[in-house]
Amino acid sequence: MKKFIFTILSAAMLTGCSESFLDTENLTKKDNTVFPANTNDAEQLLTSVYTPLLGDIEYPFCNAFMQAELMSDERLGAGGTDDREAQAVAAFMKVQENQYAKFWELKWQGIYRANFLIASEGNIAWDTEADQKRIMGEAYFMRALHYFELVRAFGNVPLVLTPDPVNNPQAPAADVYGQIAADLLKAIDLMPAAAWTPGTGTNGHATRWAAQGMLARAFLFYTGYYNDDTITLPDDGTLTRQQVAAQIDDCVANSGHNLLPEFRNLWPYTAAKDYKYNTDNNLSWITEDGSNPEVMFVIKHSGAGADVDGNNHSRNNEVLFFSLRYQDEGGNAWVDCYPYGSGWGIGTVTPDIYETWPTNDPRRSGSILNVDDPAEGLLAYHDGCQAQVHDTHLFNKKYTSISTKSDDPTAETYLGVGLVPLYWQMYPSLASLDYQNNTLQDFFVLRFADILLMGAELGSAKGQSYFDRVRARVGLQSLPLTLENIKNERRWELAFEGIRYYDLLRWHDENLITQHRSNLTVKNLNVDTKISVPFRAETKGFLPIPDQEIQKSQGVLVQNPGWASNQGNY
Repeated sequence: MKKFIFTILSAAMLTGCSESFLDTENLTKKDNTVFPANTNDAEQLLTSVYTPLLGDIEYPFCNAFMQAELMSDERLGAGGTDDREAQAVAAFMKVQENQYAKFWELKWQGIYRANFLIASEGNIAWDTEADQKRIMGEAYFMRALHYFELVRAFGNVPLVLTPDPVNNPQAPAADVYGQIAADLLKAIDLMPAAAWTPGTGTNGHATRWAAQGMLARAFLFYTGYYNDDTITLPDDGTLTRQQVAAQIDDCVANSGHNLLPEFRNLWPYTAAKDYKYNTDNNLSWITEDGSNPEVMFVIKHSGAGADVDGNNHSRNNEVLFFSLRYQDEGGNAWVDCYPYGSGWGIGTVTPDIYETWPTNDPRRSGSILNVDDPAEGLLAYHDGCQAQVHDTHLFNKKYTSISTKSDDPTAETYLGVGLVPLYWQMYPSLASLDYQNNTLQDFFVLRFADILLMGAELGSAKGQSYFDRVRARVGLQSLPLTLENIKNERRWELAFEGIRYYDLLRWHDENLITQHRSNLTVKNLNVDTKISVPFRAETKGFLPIPDQEIQKSQGVLVQNPGWASNQGNY
């Protein structure tokens, strides 16, 4: 038996998916002759497989969600004049040859750890067969998810299924997606078919139902982007559209998941009880305690606290970056735009989605903050704060910093304009005014609404009813089940959730990125400016493989089209 060394930094091990999911001892240079030896070891190793999903706060654009959002037709790079990397991502360009090195590294880190756990299964003294099946099911799910995010972002990538050090060339996309599908089918088979019940939640763990949803997402992307009808599995079996639709039907019928009755209560801004928009619409946040029936798979940030091991690993960095850039010189943060907290102003919303979204759909105002809308009840919005560029006066509401007032009516603090009511950044139990590290909102990787819409698109016999459920939730009437209607519904239901960009790629609608981001009037440092941010078709939608990885492979890896050293420089 080969001896594999497994090293995990303690900080990484302490940043998993919930407090109970985080409690693990430091593992340093343990190898597979002694580790993992038992179920407790396997649980620790499994935690490390999830950890790369949190990204790295030192490399904010190593996150799949942020990349997909900035490259979609619904966002601009924005931020300040010094936020060149955000603007480069949005423009399908690069500021340096290793711009995506950390993202590449994190995906391979997750794959290696999953491979290590899978290879170690036979050496583990399992407490119960149920533990073994659950943990291994999650390992297969996570290997599939890390591979899916990697291959979807970079195109052809190596396929490595053992912990052995190898220098494999890039595999055909069909082979990688075949393995992803096989891993997800294995996960579905292994993980328990226990239905979700109120209050249980998943603490960020994968489930059988999440695996079914991810199988549908991977199938739709592969068959759409590569114009194939099926996925060929590693054993030469074939995964068909009908088989995937059947998995979705099983999920809908037996998972226990459901739509939250009020779409807007999914998002933390509804926690601010005195926010005019909330009081006018009788909104109330469902919270992150496991009581949300719509959450299928989530990256947990809310359970770990603001500062883990001195490195702030737990914060949702994307929330901070997508928040309004409105701190003015008077220090009036958290007051002028209450309940919206301040951040870096990345990813302003393009006007097209706001202007073409039917006004009778409550998801429009529930997803987009128009700072000029009197219905929001904002005290003020200051143009040009901190050198803001690409300002459209439109921001996403789903993933953005939220402030709530202290429950103590006598509590006050000094914010540069005198004493004002004390504001917490969503999590008052932290007793901190640190607006950067208190951005602890969970990220929904997969929601039940997406399950329903994918079932409709896959051609389930129940597709019309699935489609109608999503629309009925927001008070809209049924529409015929056409691809065009499904495209619109996905755009409105799933806006700003990291899904739109890859939907456009698989539908071959990349032209909309150019169309919806051309000849826009934005404010750059409070000056009206015309800009265009087109899709670079020569990239085929893929990111550049880090040059350092090509060099380390001694040329075995080949750079993606459109990303030679003299191409795509911002």
